[in-house]
Amino acid sequence: MNSIEFLNPEELLKNPAFSQVAITKGNGSTIYIGGQNAITKDMEIIGKGDITRQTEYVLENIETALHAAGATLDDLFKLSIYIVQGQDVRKGFEGAQGFLKKLKNPPVISGIVVAGLANPDYLVEIEAVAFKQD
Repeated sequence: MNSIEFLNPEELLKNPAFSQVAITKGNGSTIYIGGQNAITKDMEIIGKGDITRQTEYVLENIETALHAAGATLDDLFKLSIYIVQGQDVRKGFEGAQGFLKKLKNPPVISGIVVAGLANPDYLVEIEAVAFKQD
């Protein structure tokens, strides 16, 4: 049987926004989505100066990439979130709420504060990993 198993051991923090452990089992494909920014295919930066809007748009890009790979939000199990130093992480989390509510299981998440990203107008960048069962 193919599956993604999410674990939240009793000894670790329980948070409805993320899981502590994800285990993929069975036959399938692991999908790695490179760091996404709040940029359109036409090179327009969305939400300049607004981490809430940028986070929303970045997650829309993640969803687009998942669909292009034949995957759904239910196949997503890992997010790595890079936030530019000095940004209000809570406002970024606000931008993620609509996306996270669509997920059957909250993914494992790492939040990393960085000095900067590839473009000074980028406030957040997110990588994702999904497992699509055969």
